Amino acid sequence: MTLLSESLPLGSMPLGSTLLPDPVWPVIVMAIIVFGDGLMTFRPPRAIAACLDGVGLPRDWWWVLAVVKFLAAAGLIVGIWVPGVGLSAVVGLIVYFLTAAIAHVRARYIGRDLWINCLGLLALNVLIFIFCFLL
Repeated sequence: MTLLSESLPLGSMPLGSTLLPDPVWPVIVMAIIVFGDGLMTFRPPRAIAACLDGVGLPRDWWWVLAVVKFLAAAGLIVGIWVPGVGLSAVVGLIVYFLTAAIAHVRARYIGRDLWINCLGLLALNVLIFIFCFLL
């Protein structure tokens, strides 16, 4: 079985294909951001710990966030070469940050953490979805 990506140079895809990112650099940057965020979840700085406590996420569940972020980062990188994987990872991150935004609003923990971190990363992932996979 030959993958579509095996016959194409890195970052290029046939016209109309949406399963491989083009350009790839925003996907790589997001993978680095999400991986770093996952690392910080294990020993979060005070601001991140306050945010997670502020939305009411039990500390016993913090490790799940790290796993989700590591899987998303891996999916973004693998998705550069394997059609559909990066797209799935970006959609997963959009759902993750939408869910986080809902948690912030429900907990009435609305401040810098919501506007910059949560909604900022949501917006970046929506832009990656649009400009790397749709257009």
